[in-house]
Amino acid sequence: MRSYAHNGVVGGFASTPARRKGTAVSDRHEHGHDHGHGHVDGPEHGHHHHHGRIHRLTHLLKPHSHASADKLDSALESSARGMRALWVSLAVLGVTALAQAVVVVVSGSVALLGDTVHNTADALTAVPLGIAFVLGRRAATRRFTYGYGRAEDLAGIVIVLTIAASAAFAAWTAVDRLLDPRPMQQIPAVAVAALVGFAGNEWVARYRIRVGRDIGSAALVADGLHARTDGFTSLAVLLSAGGAALGWQLADPIVGLAITAAITLVLRDAAREVFRRVMDAVDPELMDRAEQALREVAGVREVGELRLRWIGHRLRAEVAVVVDGEATVRQAHSIAVDAEHALLHAVPRLTAALVHADPAPVPGEADPHLALAHHL
Repeated sequence: MRSYAHNGVVGGFASTPARRKGTAVSDRHEHGHDHGHGHVDGPEHGHHHHHGRIHRLTHLLKPHSHASADKLDSALESSARGMRALWVSLAVLGVTALAQAVVVVVSGSVALLGDTVHNTADALTAVPLGIAFVLGRRAATRRFTYGYGRAEDLAGIVIVLTIAASAAFAAWTAVDRLLDPRPMQQIPAVAVAALVGFAGNEWVARYRIRVGRDIGSAALVADGLHARTDGFTSLAVLLSAGGAALGWQLADPIVGLAITAAITLVLRDAAREVFRRVMDAVDPELMDRAEQALREVAGVREVGELRLRWIGHRLRAEVAVVVDGEATVRQAHSIAVDAEHALLHAVPRLTAALVHADPAPVPGEADPHLALAHHL
């Protein structure tokens, strides 16, 4: 870690885990710890840190971490889990769509055809998210100083738009069936294919949502919600098949309209989650945990402005803490390092923290930040 004087601020010292080359900033914490966990009284940190090229290459290929009760994967391992979730989902949905396509050929069911196309589209949403995960693993540059983690947010927007298109397609199909009812052939086969579609999509939805929440990927969670909408569409096909078996042809469009309403509700939830991520929103509970951890650090008198933001499925923090105004540069830096360390252990998925130390105000002394006032 390096300490440096905050430009334009007297008595301010900062600690950050990122190593700098020009303006490029790395998102990887140099300790090599898995600081996504939340333990405080963890094992002793006995790693030896070498900063040579060989060590950095070894660390990149095989990051090391502690074990803890609340352990979360490192940044690279999280991206690998996300990619694995996408590949597995793509395979499951591909098999599901293929099985349904066979029944479509046999039965000529337009409803099942729409569900098959929908499942295929859902499988293809793995493409933008997979690209985002690949980009997210690229190192920061002098132009993209925070790296490429924001690509996940862009992928989330694409997925939300795909869900919206699915809702529009479901509504259009339902209205078309309502205006022009059509007989259904091979009803038992259609019913089985609908169950297969629901089972495949629900499994994929649970898997994506679980992995997405584990690694903090809003885009992957939204993709899981999208898979769940496809499962609802498959159930609509099943109910419409049951109605057709009873001779009620209007069952298909009526159920289709109901499913459209359900998809709209899922769209609202997914859009809200992605919107919050794009707008740098974080769970207030994370703020509370961070502030509590900082207040427990020896030497920290007050916690000033604290900010957290998501970059992909990683968190970054910036905070100002108040320390003794008579502290030396080394003492202030030591407190900043301790504060950073406390944050990395207390806040899940936090991979970088910038801690700025301000001297405690002295009565009658001018605020050293006044020189910056005209810039605000």
